[in-house]
Amino acid sequence: MEEIEVPKPILMPISGKEQKCVGNIFSCSFNAREKKLICVTSGNSYLGSFIVKELLAHGYLVRVTIQHPAEFEDVKDLLGVEDLNLLESVVVTKMEDLQSLCDAFRGCHAVFHTSSFIDPHGISGYSEQKVFLETEVARTVMEACAKAAYIKRCVFTSSLLASIWRNENIDGIIDDSCWSSEEFCRENKLWLALGKTKAEKVAWMKAKELKVNLVTVCPGLLMAPTFPNSHIQTSIPYLKGGQMMLQQGCLAIAEVGKVAKAHVSVYEGMNYGASGRYLCFDGVVRRQQEAIELEKGLKMTGFLLGERHVVLSEEDEEEIPIKISNSKLAALLNKINQRLPCKT
Repeated sequence: MEEIEVPKPILMPISGKEQKCVGNIFSCSFNAREKKLICVTSGNSYLGSFIVKELLAHGYLVRVTIQHPAEFEDVKDLLGVEDLNLLESVVVTKMEDLQSLCDAFRGCHAVFHTSSFIDPHGISGYSEQKVFLETEVARTVMEACAKAAYIKRCVFTSSLLASIWRNENIDGIIDDSCWSSEEFCRENKLWLALGKTKAEKVAWMKAKELKVNLVTVCPGLLMAPTFPNSHIQTSIPYLKGGQMMLQQGCLAIAEVGKVAKAHVSVYEGMNYGASGRYLCFDGVVRRQQEAIELEKGLKMTGFLLGERHVVLSEEDEEEIPIKISNSKLAALLNKINQRLPCKT
């Protein structure tokens, strides 16, 4: 079995002895039940690292999973030394292996599955084959959560893409009750949207079957000034069909730090009755100039507007009507702030 060399600060003392990494998991024998231990999958991803930081800031004990020992360096770079030293452990986990996930989730009060395992730094080649992989991992995560977690709670990161692709002519406002059409996604080769849709549906099916308390967060296009180069790659599969998203008023942007805060807020909101799906975004691209700026920022000129667009003056341009709503999340956040019971 492979042993991983890990800097001492991350290792927690157990009865005067340091933890050691044996095989594919760090040993952890102290009473996690009293520590509010939470496991975050793919903590070496951008969203995963932001969620970890937010959980640590709220006083939770955090365990992080990675898939390969070399990814520990990514965790170190993303979290920084101070937050790294606060982690309970970093666990090398095979995401498709039930026993490996059970080992990672054992004793946890909740699991945050970020769905970033395929490529933590941005998927530039999300294929049809990866749809199957993401769906099967979602199934296995829910089974492991039900089998090994101390409290069967899961916050599952899906995507806005799992809601917006219903058909070519979207009528009405898209909200948490809406699901993307798998047939439409397949016909148009929208593989990331298809993968997120199928994976989230499987998660809900298994959660009901296994009595796991599940909530899902469905963020828009993730953006952050802290990773300007890498989020370009992430944007490629998300923005497939971007012109249609723009025209239909559902090209939504989500700042990664705010998305992480939303994940933690939704988790804490479960104590007040939060449940179901939560669409998560900061704003919607409504003007041509906004689309041009987004294209420039992503170095994807013409991707949203095409090569033949005519720049309109601000006075001549009409705003695209917004066709998507995050009112459920906004209402939850308001109720959490007021500390009132909420029914969603």
